[in-house]
Amino acid sequence: MSTEDRPTPADRSSGASSDAALPGSDLEVLAPVLAVVGRPNVGKSTLVNRIIGRREAVVEDKPGVTRDRVSYDAVWNGRAFTVVDTGGWDPDAKGLAQSISAQAEIAVQIADAVLFVVDAGVGITDGDAQVVRILRKSGKPVVLAANKVDDQRAEAEAYGLWNLGLGEPMPVSALHGRGSGDLLDACLAALPETPAQQFGEIGGPRRIAIVGRPNVGKSSLLNKLARENRVVVDDASGTTVDPVDELIDLGGRTWRFIDTAGIRKRVKTASGHEYYASLRTETAIERAEVAVLVIDGSQSVSEQDMRIIQTIRDSGRALVIAFNKWDLVDDERRYYLDREIERDLVQVQWAPRINLTARTGWHVDRLVPALDRALEGWETRVTTGQLNSFLGRLVAEHPHPVRSGKQPKVLFGTQASAAPPTFVLFTSGKLDAGYERFIERRLREEFGFVGTPISLEVRPREKRKR
Repeated sequence: MSTEDRPTPADRSSGASSDAALPGSDLEVLAPVLAVVGRPNVGKSTLVNRIIGRREAVVEDKPGVTRDRVSYDAVWNGRAFTVVDTGGWDPDAKGLAQSISAQAEIAVQIADAVLFVVDAGVGITDGDAQVVRILRKSGKPVVLAANKVDDQRAEAEAYGLWNLGLGEPMPVSALHGRGSGDLLDACLAALPETPAQQFGEIGGPRRIAIVGRPNVGKSSLLNKLARENRVVVDDASGTTVDPVDELIDLGGRTWRFIDTAGIRKRVKTASGHEYYASLRTETAIERAEVAVLVIDGSQSVSEQDMRIIQTIRDSGRALVIAFNKWDLVDDERRYYLDREIERDLVQVQWAPRINLTARTGWHVDRLVPALDRALEGWETRVTTGQLNSFLGRLVAEHPHPVRSGKQPKVLFGTQASAAPPTFVLFTSGKLDAGYERFIERRLREEFGFVGTPISLEVRPREKRKR
């Protein structure tokens, strides 16, 4: 079978997202790690998408889109492994590019094998030669991928990469899938054998998405929690593009934190990789159980912050609000911030709020108790007996207003689900929106529901046909 005819990784098997990565199983810990490295814009993220069988890594036809090291679960020929995508590696880089290169070096250190991607059309550059020297010092097995070989004529250019001294270059087209099967076979041969999958308790680490506008300190917070420079931090906004997963031990437990790209003003008006990064962020919120909204305490609460809050509420996720950069908040700013909270955050008064400074670590330890409270509220379940006893007292003390000579009544209620709490109310007629908000407020006063949105579904009784 020729490489053109071979099924792509997406055809034979696809990787699982973090949500479906058998959380709580030993697969997460024991799967061997393949680091994908190379100069900027050689097609690393496109190749990663080809390997994992889905469009997960943000791709755009310009260098520097990937900046952090980002892990994905993959399966090929029945063997599971972890793929680590990295930013462009330039040994002579400075500034932000130097931080990106440092993440690539760390990826090589933690990997079991390295997939070194080179643009076959460009050939060997001085940067490639420097990277090869670093790879040799690491002592890790290296698979050389000659990317952008879209047809048989381009294969001759790929063979010039023998001069790198890394063995046979594997011609591949990440864009079209040509040669991807042979490349993956070579990667599996370089990786240690995957231990037998062992399935433990279902559930795994609690999933926390760190979200917010660009440059409010999301990555700084993740680095402080992880106690290492896990993601690239720079004063320039929009440094993070791909959602970055990190398992972090806090308070004697393991949590899965997801650092996300800053959500721009409007996803539809964003262009290129910003558009896809915003979509990835929304997906990260869907994957999470709790969203930590990071707000720059030194600046006014903005329309973007309110839009992110609405996205979190619509997704039904628990919410913790973290006011970052508290060291920059003086007495005057605190006065105006209190007014903004009363005016703009009135719809999410139920969300725990903490003040912290991610840069120094001040009050970062308050995050775990806030997360615990939000998760407890998110998973709270009220028995049908308790709920209807509460509704009976509520309707007796505060009946629904009479509208057009009619007064709808709440006949019965039940909690359909938790996470988020969802209630179904059977009524004699349609309830006013204001009365629904009143019921929600009293539910919170009675049962808590800290840190979680509440969904009320009203089902008016149908009139019997005579």
